[in-house]
Amino acid sequence: MSDDKPKVSEWIRAVLQTVIRDGVDFVFGLSNKRGEPQPGGWLSYAENFTCSSQEFYESVEGQIKIRKLPGVEIERIQFAEGGPISDQRCYLRLMRERLAIDICAAPFGTVFFFSCRVVHVPARIRLWHLAAAFGFFSLVSCLLVRPLGPAYAMIALIGLIFAIGAMMRNAGNAAFSDLDALLLKIPVLCTFYEDWFRQETYYRSDTRQLYLELLPSLVQGLAESACAAKGVKLIPHGQPSPILKELYKTLPPEKVN
Repeated sequence: MSDDKPKVSEWIRAVLQTVIRDGVDFVFGLSNKRGEPQPGGWLSYAENFTCSSQEFYESVEGQIKIRKLPGVEIERIQFAEGGPISDQRCYLRLMRERLAIDICAAPFGTVFFFSCRVVHVPARIRLWHLAAAFGFFSLVSCLLVRPLGPAYAMIALIGLIFAIGAMMRNAGNAAFSDLDALLLKIPVLCTFYEDWFRQETYYRSDTRQLYLELLPSLVQGLAESACAAKGVKLIPHGQPSPILKELYKTLPPEKVN
């Protein structure tokens, strides 16, 4: 019995931690600020090399604007290098729909590295979203009661709910992206729209794959060009550095006399 008690207490502790964490996340949405990592990123570095991170980010922004890629939003964000009170590191975030590409260019001792990672930032319905929606419809109902009366105000409110739902349904199926892009930017409403109304299409799937293929390759090409301009070779993560490269060369098979 003594061996079972720690296991039971650990199980209870794990359950409580899960309930508290998920409950706080549902109410306030405090977790998942960076998103969920996805495949498709890379990391490369250069020895005895340095450049301006901000200038590199500007070059990436310029190339994206030249290519006129639709739906791509660009912003600079700060991520902590360690704990909450540690130094902040500036990243360049490229965002399209719910897929973000976070780019970093930074020194690490005598090494300068470039990283590109793909993360998915999901739209999740929080308790405050439901509270905001309830508050909005309560306000509309109060404004309609005086001119229409309680019965007709309720009918008008139900009609408004169905009209908003139909509008979001049509936006999710439309070939035009203007209304779709607008709904994705409206706080609270974007969460309901993505979770309940926005449908997946062949076009969205194809352009999403192109986005995840073209932009990481574009960033890597710019990093290679920045290093080549100073006569330095960019080394992909996992590949031996030029100093140790000879040690990793495959030896030819010995000839048998």
